Amino acid sequence: MPTIRPISDLRNNFTHISQIVHQEQEPIFLTKNGIGDMVVMSIDYYEKQFSKLELYQKLDDAEKQIKEGAQGKDYKSVLEALRNKIHA
Repeated sequence: MPTIRPISDLRNNFTHISQIVHQEQEPIFLTKNGIGDMVVMSIDYYEKQFSKLELYQKLDDAEKQIKEGAQGKDYKSVLEALRNKIHA
């Protein structure tokens, strides 16, 4: 369940807000006059989410390329090639 706090908590309880985002590894949603205004998250959480977004974009690009006729590779051959690189 998301944590929702008034934006004044950012000013009045910054240390506590910081502890929450780091301990729970979840963002905190801040409201202004009862309406959603901002999201606060740790850098670690942001980087994880951004990495997922980049991966989804790459997968979407690959699907578009396959629909346009690009030839894909079998995952077993890709996995075997990766293993060979790691163990070489």
